[in-house]
Amino acid sequence: MYDDRFFPFYTAYANPAFYGGEQIQEQEFALMQSYYPEAADRIREKVEKECWLLDYEGSRLYDEYPDKFMLYQLCRQIRAQVESEMKAQGVPDGFLDELIQVLLCQEICRRRCRRHRYYLSREDIHFYK
Repeated sequence: MYDDRFFPFYTAYANPAFYGGEQIQEQEFALMQSYYPEAADRIREKVEKECWLLDYEGSRLYDEYPDKFMLYQLCRQIRAQVESEMKAQGVPDGFLDELIQVLLCQEICRRRCRRHRYYLSREDIHFYK
């Protein structure tokens, strides 16, 4: 069957600037994370681990409007893991809760943005129907 629409060969490939831009963004993010204080860096590692466990297709992390109670439960799980270490360093309870919550929201946002960019780039390479 012959299709009279012109389809250039280069549109079958993904945008090469996309991957370079994301790599630069990840390097900048890693650089800024290296400046975190030691206590915040330990909490960040626990937050990334918990988010990694929830990073799958259909996860609650990627709901259009994430549930605030789910975020609260994740914060409690992370707090249970780091509570003894932070009390030894003299970190106040209220501050610890807020720090965990901020780091968790930041990590979820980063993962959601990365996933959104990935799916947008996949739409660019679809062939005509």
